[in-house]
Amino acid sequence: MLNQIDTVVQRIGDLLWGWPLIGFIAGTGIVFTLALGFIQIRYFTTAWGYLLQPEPGHKGAEISPLQAFMNTLSASVGNGSLAGMATAIYAGGPGAAFWVFLLGLISMPIRFAEVFCGTSVTARLSDGSVRGGTMAYIQQAPGGSFLVYIYMICCLWLTFFSGCAMQCQTMTGGLVQVTGFPAYLFAFLLFALVLYIVSGGSQRIMRLSDFIVPIKVIIFFIATAIAIIFHANSIVATVQLIITYAFGKQAISAGLLGYTMQNAIRFGVSRVSNATETGLGTAGILYGATGSTHPMRSGLMSMITTFTSNLLVCFSLMFLIVMSGAWQSGLNGIAMTVAAYTTVFGFWGATIVTIMSLMFGLGVLVAYAFIGRECWSFLTNGRYLTLYAILYCAFALFGSLANVALIWNSIDIANAGLILINLYALWMMLPKMRAAVAAYRTTASRK
Repeated sequence: MLNQIDTVVQRIGDLLWGWPLIGFIAGTGIVFTLALGFIQIRYFTTAWGYLLQPEPGHKGAEISPLQAFMNTLSASVGNGSLAGMATAIYAGGPGAAFWVFLLGLISMPIRFAEVFCGTSVTARLSDGSVRGGTMAYIQQAPGGSFLVYIYMICCLWLTFFSGCAMQCQTMTGGLVQVTGFPAYLFAFLLFALVLYIVSGGSQRIMRLSDFIVPIKVIIFFIATAIAIIFHANSIVATVQLIITYAFGKQAISAGLLGYTMQNAIRFGVSRVSNATETGLGTAGILYGATGSTHPMRSGLMSMITTFTSNLLVCFSLMFLIVMSGAWQSGLNGIAMTVAAYTTVFGFWGATIVTIMSLMFGLGVLVAYAFIGRECWSFLTNGRYLTLYAILYCAFALFGSLANVALIWNSIDIANAGLILINLYALWMMLPKMRAAVAAYRTTASRK
């Protein structure tokens, strides 16, 4: 019975992640790039300047803009990157790396849009409090008063299953493989850790994230840079291979958009969306809690998270997998990633990936504890936060011990729902964004 349900859910996910949704995501990125005047290129150095001199925290806000940046980056650099990029190559071939790179470029305006809207639009709850974020600007769109509840249900689903259960499952599996200790031991350790995290409220969540994010990013880039340098003589051949599989004769000859190209694009887009939160609106939720009075500044700074997660983390990992030859190993998921690092680090390759998996998983676990808390607060008008904490802890224990393949397939459905609703709302806000960017450009030219 479960296998039959899993098959149905998987088919629904494949149907949703077909050409219409992929075209909608890519089309949104292209149109926003043009409508906002190539904002990701024009203000790329400005965005880095805002990151190096971040806006100070605002009185009464739950988090600062810098903490929102760190947690947005943390949520988009997780085990979905380590396993998802390998899965994309396994299913779509080396050409998937090209589409990940391209999607990263056109996704930067989408990230700007959701953060700009999340900090410029607010909604008043029944308890009198005022909140910004993704839910606030969805309510402004036609039909938004209904769509916002579907969005929050999908977001909580993603929080509990992908942000918590899946991360705990991956971390437990890695620890069991390395140490040989029983899974239930690590399950209860993770349960205790999650209990400690969520019981301390938003400030404890932020302190832990501030500690974890720099460590996990540094470990990844050092290990990956060493591995790429080790295979440096294959760089040109790897680029040629990626381009050949993305636009090769085999793909084109199969039809207008041949099967090979279709797989490369489909898995490149879907897996990178899941791994890096492209278009999901989670960044808007985080920045909406900052109380920022400078939407343009927040929006521009947030684009660096997409640049880092899509172009620096996901693409560099896929590039390493192709250049190391691991893509031909017949392995899939995290096992293919391990094979890539093993070509350089030997026995220690698995240990390095396990350490990265732990740090990536903890970072996502912490970031989604806050994202889910904000979504829960909006849905319940700030009530029953203790119940949310209990549920988050329960999913940590469940994810560590259960076989959640069915849930993993259903996450694709939740992601599709989030993207459709969020991008629809952003399209409705496009005139406001264009006006703000034009005014910012005029002001900047006078200085």
